[in-house]
Amino acid sequence: METHGIFAPSDETEAREQYETVGPSAQTVVRESAKAMDFDREEYGERVTSDVVETARDALFASLLKISTGTREEFEDAIPDTFDVHEEGSENVENVAWHIAPAVESVIAATYHEKERAAVATLQRIAFGRIYRDIVQ
Repeated sequence: METHGIFAPSDETEAREQYETVGPSAQTVVRESAKAMDFDREEYGERVTSDVVETARDALFASLLKISTGTREEFEDAIPDTFDVHEEGSENVENVAWHIAPAVESVIAATYHEKERAAVATLQRIAFGRIYRDIVQ
């Protein structure tokens, strides 16, 4: 079993706090990206909106969500008994990526065959959209 990412909020308050901590980094990433694209002050003001920075914050938070990967047996052993499980993919696939979300007493998972990094990144976006978006916004 492997672990990717660092955010595993224990409740809604911690999820909001962790989301807030990535705000300044998201602003820096957007500003430096705009600088690399040679935006002048006027173009920056027109194109870099609060929606752009919020999207960067969402993506950064999602990319830091803690995802475990391993065999189906490891996945089944890791699930808390009382949590709801939402699994994408096939039960016949041996490898599973999962995120345990105590804030909502849920586990979200996706099966994969070979592409672990792709499964992790996809599951991070799914977890943000299904679990954390409503909590942090």
